[in-house]
Amino acid sequence: MAKAYKTLRDKMRPQARAAAAKKTQKLLAELPLQELRQARRLSQEQLATLLNVRQATVSKMEHRTDMYISTLRGFIKAMGGDLEIIAKFPDGEVSIKQFEDVEAVHV
Repeated sequence: MAKAYKTLRDKMRPQARAAAAKKTQKLLAELPLQELRQARRLSQEQLATLLNVRQATVSKMEHRTDMYISTLRGFIKAMGGDLEIIAKFPDGEVSIKQFEDVEAVHV
């Protein structure tokens, strides 16, 4: 018989639990668009309706390796989020604000 994850987690050493929690946060912070949509409990059809496009367009967007920032921003907004662009340098991070006023969604 399968054991509940909580039961197994409670038996783990504190260091192992902390490592597992850290790895979980890292995995959740680095999702492809398709997995992000699924984590938000949205189907391609639902997202297509929110974006006013066809389901096939959502599928294509999820498989692209290159797209307009405005397209990505629209995709993220339709899921209830906001897109931030951050440049990382050895001496710190800089938030890029140049693209925030772009309203048109290029599909």
